[in-house]
Amino acid sequence: MRRYVLLFTALAAGGAFAPRAVAQEPARRDSLERRITVLEAQIDSLRRIVRQLAAEHRDTAGPAGELAALRARARELAPEQPQDTVQEPSALRSRNLNQLNPEISVTGDVRIRAAWPGPQQDNIDVREFCFGFQSPLDPYANTKIFFAVGHHVELEEGYVYWTGLPAGLRLDLGRFRQQAGELNRWHLHAIPGTEYPLVLTEYFGHHGLVGNGVSLYTLLPVTSPGGGVHELWGQVTLADNDVLFASGRRLSVLGHVNNFWQLSRSSYVQVGGTALYGENPDSAVTSRVFGADVRFTWRPPERALYRSFTLRAEGFAVRRRVAGVGDTRYGGYAAAELQLSRRLQAGGRFDCVERLDGVTSVWQTTAYLTWWQSEWAFLRAEWQHESTSLVTEGREHANRLVAQVVWAIGPHKHEAY
Repeated sequence: MRRYVLLFTALAAGGAFAPRAVAQEPARRDSLERRITVLEAQIDSLRRIVRQLAAEHRDTAGPAGELAALRARARELAPEQPQDTVQEPSALRSRNLNQLNPEISVTGDVRIRAAWPGPQQDNIDVREFCFGFQSPLDPYANTKIFFAVGHHVELEEGYVYWTGLPAGLRLDLGRFRQQAGELNRWHLHAIPGTEYPLVLTEYFGHHGLVGNGVSLYTLLPVTSPGGGVHELWGQVTLADNDVLFASGRRLSVLGHVNNFWQLSRSSYVQVGGTALYGENPDSAVTSRVFGADVRFTWRPPERALYRSFTLRAEGFAVRRRVAGVGDTRYGGYAAAELQLSRRLQAGGRFDCVERLDGVTSVWQTTAYLTWWQSEWAFLRAEWQHESTSLVTEGREHANRLVAQVVWAIGPHKHEAY
């Protein structure tokens, strides 16, 4: 527009001064005519530019209209979607699909042993590979399943449990390690030491007390001096334990109470009690078990990764009667564990148990050193000295050295409960 104004101004100026210039200065006529010719040529050039710009403006409207038509046609051909449907990106959909898969873990437990006196045999024991599957089922229930693969495949645990029930209850249903004392609930690869205490294996069997049934847990709504916390378990399971019930098919009932007190920022103590009853009329077997357990733990918060000390003890009284005949047998252990550094732990245990046969008794002294290579693997060296009373007189002694390697993959790792 500015160029047009200048052009018309120049034409007006040329038209105003040309006659005067022709009259006064005839010699300049030719020069002015040449100037006018140049200006006319510029006007023609400007007109061509304007026509070209106008033509280009008309053409650009075409593609825009074609694009709008293509979009409209695509909307017509596309399937109808609900108005409230939100399409998730493919990456989010893949992540949600992974959440449907259970957490899978595998734990390996291998030992190398030497014993004396006696012949050296079975020195290498690939004791167990534990396969664990855990997953929430929905906002109300979870499940845990563990298979132990060793000399044979065994369902160690497999249960579903509900939390958030009225009155703060938790309900477990399936196969689970029972709440008899403290260490019976722990998995074998997670206990302090390489073996369960003798009192558990002598009175409950090699794998401890495991039952098929239902378990109910609650936090007792009571207060006590010192601000203690009190827990209660009630469990009804099939009385199929080989040692206690001679593989019966009736029901057994177990109750366990656990009391917890925080003594200071660095220490706490817990005291528990257990009662169990079951019978097998087919074999005329009736068994009653009473137990008590205590644990003291010191772990300063500022040094929790490097220093800790735990002292625990359990005792059981078992009255197993066959056809009304049988006496009460007693057994227990006391154990201590000291954490020396972030990776190194030292511990020891003393076991003493009267066997159910009523004739012999066993006591055992154990000392071990555990080195945590990482969160996923540890190595342990253990010495065991065992003394067994003979039917006649005297005692028989045996010594064992055990080297144990335990490693784990997956989120389960070394779950101790």
